[in-house]
Amino acid sequence: MGQNAATTAFAPWNDPDANPLIRFENVTKRFGDFTAVNNLNLTVYEREFFALLGASGCGKTTLLRMLAGFETPTSGHILLDGQHINGVPPNKRAVNMMFQSYALFPHLSVWDNIAFGLRRTKMEKDEIGDRVQEMLRLTQLEPFGRRKPHQLSGGQRQRVALARSLAKAPKLLLLDEPLAALDKKLRQETQFELMDIQEKTGTTFVIVTHDQEEAMTVASRVAVMNKGNLLQVATPGEIYEGPNSVYVADFIGEVNIIEGTAKIVGPDELAIQYSENAPPIHAKIETEGFSDGQSVSYAIRPEKIGVSLTQDDPRPNKVKGTVIDIAYLGSTSTYHVRLDCGQMFSAQMTNVRRIEHREITWEDTVWLSWSNSAGLVLVK
Repeated sequence: MGQNAATTAFAPWNDPDANPLIRFENVTKRFGDFTAVNNLNLTVYEREFFALLGASGCGKTTLLRMLAGFETPTSGHILLDGQHINGVPPNKRAVNMMFQSYALFPHLSVWDNIAFGLRRTKMEKDEIGDRVQEMLRLTQLEPFGRRKPHQLSGGQRQRVALARSLAKAPKLLLLDEPLAALDKKLRQETQFELMDIQEKTGTTFVIVTHDQEEAMTVASRVAVMNKGNLLQVATPGEIYEGPNSVYVADFIGEVNIIEGTAKIVGPDELAIQYSENAPPIHAKIETEGFSDGQSVSYAIRPEKIGVSLTQDDPRPNKVKGTVIDIAYLGSTSTYHVRLDCGQMFSAQMTNVRRIEHREITWEDTVWLSWSNSAGLVLVK
């Protein structure tokens, strides 16, 4: 149920009558004096593709391991489908976990790897065969059923691990950095395959990743974590366009952040003074709760900013600077501009012309411009 694939109707988190599949209630996990997860409250709903996102050491993997049963909370409760699972061992939970290493049995064929868990249940032999075939079809591995893991590509091994994890039809599948070992192009292709498989099976997926692009691509919602704390939980679009803190704005995608002082200039507009020698930035915003002289941070994404050799752009915010560097990314180029006040700014433009016909180059004096609704004011 990724952001690109999900329908607007799928938003159980907005339904007050919807019961979460997973509920963390005031969960804390300590290792000695170190607090890995700090008094965390979180809900995940059935059929969600939920992403836990954050830098290394933020607590996301500890959260996943507590869900799987490999770690026990120091305090608080975890509920799965309404049942307390704090003391339930991993093999007694309707949960499966797919590890970063895939942990395939090297001496077993693909078919036998997928069947391994099923053979430990009371399932009939014919049913096992049918289920394995179903998993092979789902993951597009039918031609490879008799191969050993070492005869497969990295992407194929990843799909075997996924098929094995889904074979017992768990209510919940946990994925710990599942695409980290793949190269960038294959990782992008596999993200869409994961979304497709999750949607077809209806299984709830919880994925741990430090890759913001991956989280934004696959997830119905994203939880951003830092130092054991949950900073924001929202859809990818909401987190990108409406981060609730400077940390989230800075962590998700590229962003320009200016520190300044606010002045209310209208019922829905602030002027932010950030330099003695530059005009203030104007921001369209609900001004309730703001006051004159308040310290604020102003965040604006590079793609919201226009770059021009003249001041002709009619948008209200204009700043002058010098092009220090240009990152050519094929479809877009990012211009790194040093403003006259000394601050560095990034602006991104689509490359509609061939490179030899572009007007702006290194050391050019340029004007950056954007609308008063393009940025976001964040309270420090």
